[in-house]
Amino acid sequence: MKINSTDLYIPIFLSLQISNYILNYNMKKILSAILIGLLVFNIVAQDKEKTFTLENIVKKSEFRPDIVSGLKSLRDGKHYLSIEEGNILVYSYKSGELTDTLVDAKELIPKEATKPLKVKEYSLCSNEEKVLIPAETENIYRHSTKSSYYIWDISKKELNALSENGKQRLADFSPDGTKVAFVRNNNLFIKDLENQSEVRITSDGEDRHIINGTTDWVYEEEFSFTKGFFWSPGGKYIAYYKFDESNVVEYEMQMWGELYPESYKYKYPKAGESNSRVSIHFYDVENKTTISADIGQEADQYIPRIKWTKKSDRLAVQRMNRLQNHLEILLVDAGSGKSRVIYDETNKYYIEITDHLTFTDEEHFLITSEADGYNHIYLCSLDGKMTKQLSSGKWDVTDIKGFDSKRKLIFFEAAKSSPLNRDLLSVNLKGNMKLLSAGTGTNNANFSSNYDYYINTYTDANTPPYITLNRYNGKVVRLLKDNKVLMDKLQDHAYQNREFFTIHTAEGVDLNAWKIMPNEFDTSKQYPVLMYVYGGPGSQTVQNNWNDGQLWYQMLAQQGIVCISVDNRGTGGRGEEFKKMTYLQLGKYETIDQVSAASYLAALPWVDEEHIGIFGWSYGGFMASLCMTKGAGIFDVGVAVAPVTNWKYYDNIYTERFMRMPIENPDGYADNSPINFTDQLTGKYMLVHGTADDNVHVQNTIDLISALVASDKDFDLMLYPNKNHGIYGGNTRYHLFKRITNFLVENLK
Repeated sequence: MKINSTDLYIPIFLSLQISNYILNYNMKKILSAILIGLLVFNIVAQDKEKTFTLENIVKKSEFRPDIVSGLKSLRDGKHYLSIEEGNILVYSYKSGELTDTLVDAKELIPKEATKPLKVKEYSLCSNEEKVLIPAETENIYRHSTKSSYYIWDISKKELNALSENGKQRLADFSPDGTKVAFVRNNNLFIKDLENQSEVRITSDGEDRHIINGTTDWVYEEEFSFTKGFFWSPGGKYIAYYKFDESNVVEYEMQMWGELYPESYKYKYPKAGESNSRVSIHFYDVENKTTISADIGQEADQYIPRIKWTKKSDRLAVQRMNRLQNHLEILLVDAGSGKSRVIYDETNKYYIEITDHLTFTDEEHFLITSEADGYNHIYLCSLDGKMTKQLSSGKWDVTDIKGFDSKRKLIFFEAAKSSPLNRDLLSVNLKGNMKLLSAGTGTNNANFSSNYDYYINTYTDANTPPYITLNRYNGKVVRLLKDNKVLMDKLQDHAYQNREFFTIHTAEGVDLNAWKIMPNEFDTSKQYPVLMYVYGGPGSQTVQNNWNDGQLWYQMLAQQGIVCISVDNRGTGGRGEEFKKMTYLQLGKYETIDQVSAASYLAALPWVDEEHIGIFGWSYGGFMASLCMTKGAGIFDVGVAVAPVTNWKYYDNIYTERFMRMPIENPDGYADNSPINFTDQLTGKYMLVHGTADDNVHVQNTIDLISALVASDKDFDLMLYPNKNHGIYGGNTRYHLFKRITNFLVENLK
């Protein structure tokens, strides 16, 4: 269950990390900037400031940061690509100069068309002579799409459609760039770019029955991938997934707008229900033959990842049991399909799947594990005999960025300095670590192909993207983007610093939190409070990053509402025990912590204890609903968008990972589903859902309505026809936040 996240007053000069600014300003300039800022502050204080509104935040999106778009390293490691106004431009890492235009947007005019393609994403073949560009893209589910792909020949300056036989999915060049594999109508195809032939690899693909080369709905949503085929390093084989979802129960939604609404059906396995049967296959491109990989006889299991090793005929297959607490890595021979186990891990709770598996050479690989209570990096051998822990400490590794085989360095991101931060570090194969990032906040690095350089995007709670080009050792080469224009604009709109603090609960737990205070905050007055919650396993709303500036909360604060977010137990960045203590009881401890936090706030002299609200979306909607029912009496106003209201209604991979099957844990399901506690509801409650939500079905809200009516409870309801989990498109997002804003202002103030 996921949701896409939709002070630059004078304190910004103090809160920005000075280490970043030292790169560009000497101390005199910093002092001058402070003096100028003070002058600006005085002028602004005298005049009526501009404010944040739904029009400039949501409708017009006036506060978008400047970023480096379409960033990719060329294979020489000396140049990188960026999309600018539809052009794909080549820049030098060393000098920063624009050296070439790889793709000129105005030249991308398809045959029988008058307008060029709009390049939003692309991929290069290995010799960098051709570019794949998707166009006319349509969404399938939240993460999957289909497009009309085009191939741009750079030297010939020719644009040709990949196929004339219908839209394609997941198109991917072969390692030598002579072929492209893709999925259409649940079958896998290869297009030979030399003779223009199109070969169908599979022929049994059928809607809602057999899927080849991509994933079913639940794998896409909960294992976070859709590409289900992969070229071997030498291009001899394609390894691909096959899903047989014939026995998965269908979910049906109505799509409104016509005289008779259209019925839309797809396969959705709810908690305790049957999954697709998954198999892995190898297609021999030259011999045009297919064999199956031996992944065991157990049908009720998961294959959450496959990845080619450094050997061109060896595939690593990750196999996990249905309870998701036993992970094995199989090494499979592509020629015979035979397999053997090279890695075996069990956990008393569950194991989360990542993309951290990295092969360092033909005999070794890296993986992260929470074996010592925190997520750390381990070096393992393909013979299964050696495992060495390379990072350690009471902090979590959050991502592996890559392995530099020349310097024998692993680059990774971690919450080392604080659960709120993301630091960039390196570690060698002996376990010697080095901190590379200077800014205290969130660092996200994109490395060159040879790891000589990386582009680092730094933010903190009050700093929009500050993008620098760095050497592999962390040394800054140059500033790329500082978003000063945005910072000045935010200052003009009286942006308030988002501040971090800690709440110590009655149960002795320290919870991380942030707050945005109203302008001209007066401690002698009392203010209403809105708490924003997500709270799901491993998530964090309290993180030292920009996160679009939390501008909607800025707007509410400017209207006199204190906005606060608290990370309850079960959230990430604080080790395994803190995160996994909610196992089998999703919602229990999270609700206790949110209620405790609200009680703490209610006791503060500047808080109006009669006006404390809570807002959440998806898992946060589930939490807001629990807090308004099981937490009744402390929360006076609640808004729940797209909430799970009964865990039996949600998909099995996510739900069973944390709750096991309903038959194994009936009390855990019953005791933490809001639908069972509607009789306890007090206060003003608003319920929102998109009727075409393929993730958290509107069934959750419909059945909650029945329970609320049975309990004779009043509530506000807003349904958005044909809208999915994100509830957007046209005027929808603006309308949604206008309704929520009005509801909060009317009932909290």
